Amino acid sequence: MTNARDAKASVELGAHLIGLNFYPQSPRYIEPKLGRRIVEALPANAVAVGVFVDGNASEIRETAKIAGVRCVQLHGNFSPEIARELVGEFRVIRVFSTHQRFRPEDVSLFPDSDILIDAYHPDLRGGTGRTCDWPAARATLPFTRFLILSGGLNAQNVGRAITAVTPDAVDVCSGVESAPGVKAHRAIENFVAAVRAAERHRGFVG
Repeated sequence: MTNARDAKASVELGAHLIGLNFYPQSPRYIEPKLGRRIVEALPANAVAVGVFVDGNASEIRETAKIAGVRCVQLHGNFSPEIARELVGEFRVIRVFSTHQRFRPEDVSLFPDSDILIDAYHPDLRGGTGRTCDWPAARATLPFTRFLILSGGLNAQNVGRAITAVTPDAVDVCSGVESAPGVKAHRAIENFVAAVRAAERHRGFVG
């Protein structure tokens, strides 16, 4: 999310978590102070997630403090030690991409973190519009307490993705945008409706 209007609308339409991107090279990057204004505009039932790529625990802690987020999503080169350090203060979501070297059992190195499985891209960190390897994502289920499926999801394919992977939650970005960082509210509504339909048919809980 890059503005309070889209963030509030997403929650009203059914989103549980709202992402705020603090990776400067992303087209969806926002300053932490803007992040705080978005967080303060959200209803009490919404959870804001700070998205980070690489870095260290102290940098993440400082940015999260400015923005007022209590959940952090870690892309890139984050060790289990950094995740364990952050778990004492935040809900931590550790991101893995389904590249050729991905091994589902590797997610077990982060037992206190939620796990998000995304598509691989050599240059980008999320928001690529590519779907991930669904069988590989499903194979991580025995190794994690909470699985979030991401990567190229939209209203047309999310039902099939839920059936194939049975995640605890799903993550969407480019699939509900009219441009990078600009959310299409009708697309969000359609996406949530597709998730709820899959929930009714498959017992999905996210």
